[in-house]
Amino acid sequence: MKECEICQGSEFKDIVAQERMYDTGDIFNYIECESCQALFLTDIPADLGKYYPSNYYSFGSFNRSNALLALLKKLRYEAFCRGLSFHSPVYYDWLSPLSLNPKSKIADIGCGNGQLLAEMAYSGFKQLNGYDPFVKAAFSSKNFSIYKKDFFEIDQKFDLVMFHHSFEHLPSPVEVFKKLVTILNPEGQVLIRVPVTDAQVWKEEHTYWFQLDAPRHLFIPNTKSMEILGERFGLELFNTTFDSMDSQFWGTALYKKGKPLVGTEIHQEFSRQELTEFRNKALQYNKLKIGDQACFYYKKKAQ
Repeated sequence: MKECEICQGSEFKDIVAQERMYDTGDIFNYIECESCQALFLTDIPADLGKYYPSNYYSFGSFNRSNALLALLKKLRYEAFCRGLSFHSPVYYDWLSPLSLNPKSKIADIGCGNGQLLAEMAYSGFKQLNGYDPFVKAAFSSKNFSIYKKDFFEIDQKFDLVMFHHSFEHLPSPVEVFKKLVTILNPEGQVLIRVPVTDAQVWKEEHTYWFQLDAPRHLFIPNTKSMEILGERFGLELFNTTFDSMDSQFWGTALYKKGKPLVGTEIHQEFSRQELTEFRNKALQYNKLKIGDQACFYYKKKAQ
C-alpha cells in the first residue's frame, strides 16, 4: 500500500502478528498508518472461511423466548423508551442515541446466529434483516430474516444499518462506506461498533492485544479515521461512545501466557478479584476514551 486509503497518508509501520484465538501459529502482516493510526492486514488469506470454524463464537444457536417472556421483553423495551426501566439489556444502550420506531427497517451486518435480531424482534421491532456470508443457511421468522449474503450483495435500503464488530472483518473500509451510503434511506442512520487503536492496551501490549485478532480483523480504525470516513461520504458522526469490556485485559493476558481463547477457561486462569479489577479498569478506560472499542453513530446528511 503506497498511501492510506482513508487519509492518503504515506508513512506506515510494519507489524507482524500471529493468529491466537485458536493458536494456529499462522503469521500475518499488518501496516499502521502514521497519520490516522488505522491498521490494515496486507496479506489477506485466499480462504478466510477456514478462520471461521463452526465453533466461532457468533455462530451458536440463539435462545428463543416463549410467548410470555417475549411479551415481557416488549413491555420492558417500551418502559425503557419512556425512561422507566432500570434493568435493561446492553443493546438498549447501543440503540438509545438513535431515532427509531417499531417500523424502522434495520439491517445487521455480520449478524452471526441472529440472537440480537431475535431480541430486537421480541422488543417490538418488525422489519429486521441480518446478513452474514458465513452462516450455515438463510433463515426467516415473523419479524426478522437472516440472509446468507455478503455485505456488497445487499440490494435493499434501510433506516438503520448496524455493524456490531463486523466492520473490521470486511475488506476496504472506503469501499464499505461507498456501498453503505447507497443502502441508506434519506436521514438513514448507521451504528458501527468496532475495535479502535486508541486503545491503551494496543499501545502497551502491541500484537498480544486481544482484539488485533489476526487474520479475522482485516482493518482496525482509530477514532480519527472513523471521523474522516464519515466526512468523506456525507455521513455526520453525531455520537461516539467507548464501550470496551474486561476482555481487553484478560484476553490479552491469556495471549501473553501463550494460551488460546478457544478452549481456555478464564476462571481457572484468573482469580475473582482479578476479574473484578479488569471490569472496573474497563469502565475507567471508557471514561478516559482509551478503551479498546467504541460505538460510532452516523446519520446521512441532507442532500
